[in-house]
Amino acid sequence: MLNYFWEKIKKIDYLIVFVLLILMVVSITSIYSVTKDTKLDGSHISMIKFYIVGFSAFFGMSLLDYRLLIKYAWYIYIGGLITLVLVIFIGKDLNGAQGWIYIGTLSVQPAELFKLVLIIFLSFVLYHKRKKPHLKFWSDVVPIGMIAFLPFALVMVQNDLGNALSYFVILVGLLWIGNIKYTHALIGAVVLLGGAFGGTQAYIHFHDELVESKLLKSHWMARLDSWLLPEEAPSDTVYHTRNAKLAISSGGLSGAGYMEGGYVQRNFIPYAYSDSIFVQIAEEYGFIGSSVLLLLYFILIHRMILIALECKNRAGPYLIVGIIAMFIYQIFENIGMFIGLMPLTGITLPFISYGGTSLLINMASIGVAMSVKLHGQEVEEDMPDPHAVRPAATRTREA
Repeated sequence: MLNYFWEKIKKIDYLIVFVLLILMVVSITSIYSVTKDTKLDGSHISMIKFYIVGFSAFFGMSLLDYRLLIKYAWYIYIGGLITLVLVIFIGKDLNGAQGWIYIGTLSVQPAELFKLVLIIFLSFVLYHKRKKPHLKFWSDVVPIGMIAFLPFALVMVQNDLGNALSYFVILVGLLWIGNIKYTHALIGAVVLLGGAFGGTQAYIHFHDELVESKLLKSHWMARLDSWLLPEEAPSDTVYHTRNAKLAISSGGLSGAGYMEGGYVQRNFIPYAYSDSIFVQIAEEYGFIGSSVLLLLYFILIHRMILIALECKNRAGPYLIVGIIAMFIYQIFENIGMFIGLMPLTGITLPFISYGGTSLLINMASIGVAMSVKLHGQEVEEDMPDPHAVRPAATRTREA
């Protein structure tokens, strides 16, 4: 047994481990920079503890055969849905979203955990449809879409738009690799882009009517106003994004220097230790520091793509594409919302922002990708669906 694990450990992609260690150092030093001598002083120590747990999850998931996740995907999905329903009744409100369950001193965000759950279950579904030349719209695409819509609706009820949208991005990424027809993909892209453009224009045009009707929650409207109508939005709703843009631009090429950021050090940036931590990096390390961070993300994603290409079992690439889609969305949304490209949401910057649940799910996801590398080199064999009905002839022979 020890020889088995040792052989697997030797096959780990240690460039990925090295990148994770660099991201850990960036995270801890950045959190220390913006929390020193504040009421959050010591948060960097908590982040070190989170990373210890995170690396344990990474190595644990790496050594676990990912095919077991696919085999028991139904149970994982149902368990995830139960937690999403549970949080509606016993969840605590934090920053406008009722998405946290407190267990003693620990807090867990089920919507974050469900990202990996959704990736596993959609990969399971697509794996069992892999022999089809293309996904059919009504019999395949629509049911798969409903699988993602159910948790999407549950998380929207919690007022967590950021995580809900991540489910949609994961769905799109997996449908693409799942061999959706180009015509269906094109029609879907046109509908989505047209809906997004029409929706934003309608919001701008009928803004006053929406305010009076209270059709949208004030929490959502405040964030949309700061993105689409900053000149008309109240000053308190644009305070966050306006100061973030000023801080990022003040960083220039090389930044103001570590712990020298004028905006982040004087508490002009809300949540600079968590959701807004990219602002600290951009202001104190400048364009160069921000580019290095993006390069680290690129290396991480590139290595996962190589693992997917080398995998001989079709379920592995499904998992990795879902994980990549999740990371790309989080990175683009988190950075984009501070430079005016995206609306402000509660999405963390992967591996950098303060937060135990977010870091745990990200490290576990990388661990799943590593498991594909360690266990995905065997020739593909059909993994039985534990819920499938066996043919009558088979049952007769066994009887």
